[in-house]
Amino acid sequence: MSDSTALPTASRTERKSFVDLFRGFANSSPPRLNLALQGGGAHGAFTWGVLDALLENPELEFEGLSGSSAGAMNAVVFADGWLKGGRAGARQGLTDFWTELGQQMHWETLTRGEGEDISLSPVSKLLANWAGYFSPSQLNPFDLNPLRDLLKRQIDFERLRLASPFKLFIGTTQVNTGKLRVFRETELSVEVLLASACLPKIHHSVEIEGEPYWDGGYCANPAVFPLFYDCDSRDVLLVLLSPLQREGTPRTVEEIESRIVELAFSANFMREMRMFALAAEFSQPTFMTWGRLERRLQKMRFHMVDASQLISLQRTETKLISHGPYLELLRDQGRERANRWLLAHCADVGKRASIDVKQCFT
Repeated sequence: MSDSTALPTASRTERKSFVDLFRGFANSSPPRLNLALQGGGAHGAFTWGVLDALLENPELEFEGLSGSSAGAMNAVVFADGWLKGGRAGARQGLTDFWTELGQQMHWETLTRGEGEDISLSPVSKLLANWAGYFSPSQLNPFDLNPLRDLLKRQIDFERLRLASPFKLFIGTTQVNTGKLRVFRETELSVEVLLASACLPKIHHSVEIEGEPYWDGGYCANPAVFPLFYDCDSRDVLLVLLSPLQREGTPRTVEEIESRIVELAFSANFMREMRMFALAAEFSQPTFMTWGRLERRLQKMRFHMVDASQLISLQRTETKLISHGPYLELLRDQGRERANRWLLAHCADVGKRASIDVKQCFT
């Protein structure tokens, strides 16, 4: 081709301007977060508040949500509400779910105190201890569960299986093998959600395809690895209900039992996060080949909203108290913690981690 017919070439300045423009378009979309939502019974209302604050922020988008127990409930209600009405629909769905949950029992006769000082009444504690001597099949032979009816009314499982706006990872525990089973959005059903929140001393085991399941918190609370392997976004926000550290040593029988239960539900999560911290450190670039796994580990960015030093979440017994005013208190505290995190670290999403995983979990 002669010089007279050659295609024009861009100058270095023009090429640089084009690259800058392309980067501007590439960076114009909001950063995406993956959410790892811990379970904890009624304490999950704290996560309701966290999600409500995140949904108010148009600068954030979401890709994957992983949860067990109450974390699974929040994840699925979030996705179902978004499918029906976007951000506003997700906020309304969470409000509807927790509001109705808080109205299902007459807690005024079962509790004493209010606000952060709420607790089970002596009669309620006596009944709870007495019930511990019987199996769910003895106490509740017909397997009555108001939560099942609430979920059937609110969640459009069929539509969510076909068109979930997010990747969902719902943790359950296989009773006979002790293995973690993570259900995806295409497998969702009311049985999957009930299995994820099935405490065997309170509820009947939930059977899915002939396999009995218990609460996912026994194996993962929540499972973080699906967000690592199955999502494109490298940012994971951990929403924690169990404090990373408690002050003082349990002394009474009640304190010891509560701590044992808490440790059982957090041990696998702590181990998984420790693995991430050590694997990332081990994968630092060397003269050896740097593979796909190493590159992904180095790009992971963890963030955290936790409930540390909140008196309202210090006692295990309050996980059973789904009383409306108490749930609203937790929601408000979750919103406050999330807004504090957004103010300090929203700009970090897509750029850098806002916690040191090794320092937090090793």
